[in-house]
Amino acid sequence: MGTLQLQSNPAVATVFKNYPDTVRKKMETLRQLVLEVAQETPEITKLEETLKWSEPSYLTNKGSTLRMDWKAKSPHQYALYFQCSSMLVSTFKMVYGNTFSYEGNRAIVFQLEDKLPVEELKNCIRTTLQYHKVKHLPSLGL
Repeated sequence: MGTLQLQSNPAVATVFKNYPDTVRKKMETLRQLVLEVAQETPEITKLEETLKWSEPSYLTNKGSTLRMDWKAKSPHQYALYFQCSSMLVSTFKMVYGNTFSYEGNRAIVFQLEDKLPVEELKNCIRTTLQYHKVKHLPSLGL
């Protein structure tokens, strides 16, 4: 494990603080998984935590933007969002099939009562944070 430099925009903490109590722990769990994956991946030395479209977003120099959010219009679910023009979600569907629920080519969607498939999810996060390094590999190296 290398040393990870985390650059966090203080506005992200405000977004997490403003999630409803029923959702906050779920969103914090997703955030913790992103931070764990970045820390566990030697090639990732810098992680930027910021807001894009008012959603917590994570960027690395070799990765694709990873966003997460809960929306009041769908109160029983929350999601990880990926760049829809990438091969990420289509590859996750091919490799993990029904392990996850998807929204088109842009998101993995979780119901509040779902138990997260942690190892598979960490693989998806790792692949996203290293996307430009793995996009030429069969199945993105998954």
